[in-house]
Amino acid sequence: MKLSTELLILGGGATGLGAAWDAALRGFKTVVLEKGDLAHGTSGRYHGLLHSGGRYVVRDPQSARECAAENAALRRIIPSAIEDTGGYFLSTPADPADYADQFLAACHTCAVPVTEITTAQALQREPLLNPRLGRVFQVRDAACDSFDALHLLAHGLRAAGGEVFLRHRVTEILKSGDRVVGVAGENLATGEPFTFHADLVLNCSGAWAGHIAALAGCEVKVTAGKGVMIAMNSRLVNTVVNRLKPPADGDILVPVGTVSVIGTTDTAVPSPDQYAIEDWEVDLLMGEGEQLIPGFSRHRALRAWAGVRPLYDPGGKDTRHMSRAHALLDHEERDGVSGMLSMVGGKFTTFRHMAQLLVDAACAKLKTDRPCVTARTLIEPPGTPLHALPKRLEALESGKWQTASDATTDTGQPPTASHQQPAATICECELVTRSQIETNLRQSGSPILNDLRRDLRLGMGPCQAGFCAYRAAGIIHETLGHSHRNSNSQLLQFLQERWKGERPVMWGHSLRSLELDLHIYRSILGLDTLPTEREIEVYPTERTS
Repeated sequence: MKLSTELLILGGGATGLGAAWDAALRGFKTVVLEKGDLAHGTSGRYHGLLHSGGRYVVRDPQSARECAAENAALRRIIPSAIEDTGGYFLSTPADPADYADQFLAACHTCAVPVTEITTAQALQREPLLNPRLGRVFQVRDAACDSFDALHLLAHGLRAAGGEVFLRHRVTEILKSGDRVVGVAGENLATGEPFTFHADLVLNCSGAWAGHIAALAGCEVKVTAGKGVMIAMNSRLVNTVVNRLKPPADGDILVPVGTVSVIGTTDTAVPSPDQYAIEDWEVDLLMGEGEQLIPGFSRHRALRAWAGVRPLYDPGGKDTRHMSRAHALLDHEERDGVSGMLSMVGGKFTTFRHMAQLLVDAACAKLKTDRPCVTARTLIEPPGTPLHALPKRLEALESGKWQTASDATTDTGQPPTASHQQPAATICECELVTRSQIETNLRQSGSPILNDLRRDLRLGMGPCQAGFCAYRAAGIIHETLGHSHRNSNSQLLQFLQERWKGERPVMWGHSLRSLELDLHIYRSILGLDTLPTEREIEVYPTERTS
């Protein structure tokens, strides 16, 4: 495959899709290349927080101002992906008493909306919080489903005439002299090679930005800062809760969907593709959770995972003290290589602002004046409400998700209103229906269960795919006509991904749940004895006592 475009954007995370949407709205012919699925990288592996700016007001006021502005903008642009949980910054007995005054003064300086409330008011809303709280401040934090957000961005991009190519890995930067003119690589779904020529290449590959730059002969030192998070099996809080102290490990608890997420740690790793979750990180997070919610460690931990922050700070400090700010790199001025720009660093909350700066720079390079319109362009229809947790259940009970595939009459015809049955629910934890899965499969053509997980939250609830995975594998076989060997392989790969996150927190209730899953898949379904496209073990044989 050989194609050409004006702007070629490498990376299908928030920054890359945000830049592509921005560029397409300005009239550029725009293409995005992503080596995995949407939200495959760092954008899909964070704690789900839409920052109010409060976390950065003392140490990084510029980032705080940007977060406050972008928080308001994203609520207008992609409301259905954002839940208005609100946020608290609260002082526990373990936090420095003098930080509260610094925090309040810095919020006012940075124009971050803040209100002080009483401990009684905080405990009335969140009764599980530490009753020995000191001061409490209310901010405009929110929870954001990055999977939904990135799908909305991709939809907005396509509506504006842009294209997204998933599972296209770049292996070569094409140059003519000292100018980048395109890329070459492999379609990972088919194994076929591809070539894209472009007027300008925008490197938005996050923690992999250094690797992409090196293919063009440029050195970009991006530190991969691993952050471990743990999902608990219920929403212990309905408000984002932050410790009132300088940013540290395990100082935030975020309600996301049906779970709550505590995070994060911060350690440098050699590669964004190879890292492990270590016991000390899990112990630290569970211990810090006790400061926020007494008895936190007695609640069931579902799984642990890690994302890799793309930290760019030539100063070489430790990762906790590296700036979370973004950096726009012009490789012509910096390295003598024209035809490519890189955007590194930054946060999910500020992706729209970062995209605007990047496409502004692209316009300057291409000598055209095309103003940014993303701050006032809505991807969803006007009046779309913010997300609320009960919406899935309300849609299910009201029959909004009901389709002919969910229920049929005894004549094989779609049900009428007089005898309509409830939608067939495949994932009870996250209320994912058969019709949603079938619609997604027909639109994407992808037989990969992990894609369904990212798109629909399949298997992300308390049972961790103990019951829905094999049902969904059967629907893939029926809908796409894939062989049983392929369906078995996809199911086993999906279970292995679940295992990776469950193993670090495998004790108590979690261990009992895993043993139930093992019994279902091994003893009842005999899955590890079924033929597959390649040898895959259902679960490794080692055990944790």
